[in-house]
Amino acid sequence: MECAQALDAQDKIAHLRNEFLIPVIDGKEAIYFLGNSLGLQPKRTATSIEAVLTQWSRYGVEAFFQGAQPWLSFHDNLVQQLSLIVGALPQEVVVMNQLTVNLHLMLASFYQPTGTKTKILCEAKAFPSDQYMLETHLRHRGLDPDSQLIEVAPRAGESCIRQEDILQAIEQHKNELALVLWGGVNYYTGQVFDIEAITAAAHASGILAGFDLAHAAGNVPLQLHDWNVDFACWCNYKYLNAGPGAVGAAFIHERFHNDAHLPRLAGWWGYKKDTRFQMQKGFVPVASAEGWALSTPSPILFAALKASLELFEQAGMEQIRQKGAQLTDFLFFVLDGVLKKFETPPFVLLTPRNRGEHGCQVSILFAEKGKAVFENVAANHVFADWREPNVIRIAPVPLYNTFEDVWRFGNIIETALLNSLHQH
Repeated sequence: MECAQALDAQDKIAHLRNEFLIPVIDGKEAIYFLGNSLGLQPKRTATSIEAVLTQWSRYGVEAFFQGAQPWLSFHDNLVQQLSLIVGALPQEVVVMNQLTVNLHLMLASFYQPTGTKTKILCEAKAFPSDQYMLETHLRHRGLDPDSQLIEVAPRAGESCIRQEDILQAIEQHKNELALVLWGGVNYYTGQVFDIEAITAAAHASGILAGFDLAHAAGNVPLQLHDWNVDFACWCNYKYLNAGPGAVGAAFIHERFHNDAHLPRLAGWWGYKKDTRFQMQKGFVPVASAEGWALSTPSPILFAALKASLELFEQAGMEQIRQKGAQLTDFLFFVLDGVLKKFETPPFVLLTPRNRGEHGCQVSILFAEKGKAVFENVAANHVFADWREPNVIRIAPVPLYNTFEDVWRFGNIIETALLNSLHQH
């Protein structure tokens, strides 16, 4: 306990925890380790949304042009901070739709099967939404997903995908591939992938590379522009705390912004801004990532995202990432201490330990009775995540979790394991 408290005392962004609404159970703050699923609500979110509602009540539709924050330019106040989080130029980021919708839109532009190059390389057992997106998008193009998807899986007996296997698959299938679509972080194991190396390998063979950053944005270091990534999409409700069903975002590298021949599915909100209200026939896109926008965005959803981004700006990504790495290292340390109490290890850690190979998430695979342990942990006011067949995912988030949270969790899971042994 003293070690955890000492680390908390040294934490330069500890004060930001007070900016969030921590769930309270039986009069005490719970331990919330589910930021990889839904981030906690910033206290300022309600005020941010209320400002939009007040504008609506006062100005009606004219709120797009009037008030302290006219809705028409709201987007401009989001992309600056988001671009710092993902390592992009502000004009390379667009806030719109949700993750899966944006992936479909990106594939409409960047998946162009021609000749023998028709296939897509992806990770095996990606998050189901991505699997369904790829399956249905290919069928919509008149292609068979069973023959057009090349999936890379962990080797037998291993839980993580080896980097060399990804690069080898790109080399092996380079004459068949039209696109590499990969995740930034594997949702199940927490493994971080080398986006820069995957992109470089794809480009070396004339293949485009796009990424799903659902578990990466706001969690791990990203330099999308410098890594030459073609496109990426992410949600803003996990580590970015913008609320359930939050508006999503996409990155499109600037080299595509003025490509008039690039196909896309377009809408009015992506039309060139200075002539948008002339309502003329013939689509002329904004020469930025905003050229992929479709519909009028919700300023209410923008306001929720803005509230969280203000906290990221206060903390700075460098300090957030530094604390996130320290928190996860401490979680590994605590779990190692739990393992030492048992002759036979009751669990193994699926998540790679090396910094750079994991973010804020650690996935714990139990030998048996994992569900009973999970239920015991939940009964002790810990918000964690259960994944079949026997995995608990824990995500200590630097903006609102503490080292004491991690230490307390270690005691709770140790007691739960001891209780399960006695029951056995």
